[in-house]
Amino acid sequence: MRILTAALLLTGAALMVQPASARVCIATRDITGTHSDDGKTLVFKLRDGTTRVNHLQGICSDLKFNGFVWTVRGPEEVCEGQQSLRVLQSGQVCVLGKFDLPVSREKHVQN
Repeated sequence: MRILTAALLLTGAALMVQPASARVCIATRDITGTHSDDGKTLVFKLRDGTTRVNHLQGICSDLKFNGFVWTVRGPEEVCEGQQSLRVLQSGQVCVLGKFDLPVSREKHVQN
């Protein structure tokens, strides 16, 4: 019984030491454009040339046809799992899901 109790305590201590997964947030000043081709993902083009894809929570079919607005509260950033947006024409509300890792970095060509 003592061994089982000790093992459970060690397991609990190990879980407390591991960092919680942080939410990915993007500063609004770094976003140069967004678009959705399928209503399931929202693609963010960033100032540094990277592209981030967000998998929306649910299908937001009107997003691919119309623009959207969102209200950013607190720091000027949009965060996965927290940010909602409203499609302009239909009023459909969509919520950001998880972000993928950066997909690409555009090469800057000097003339």
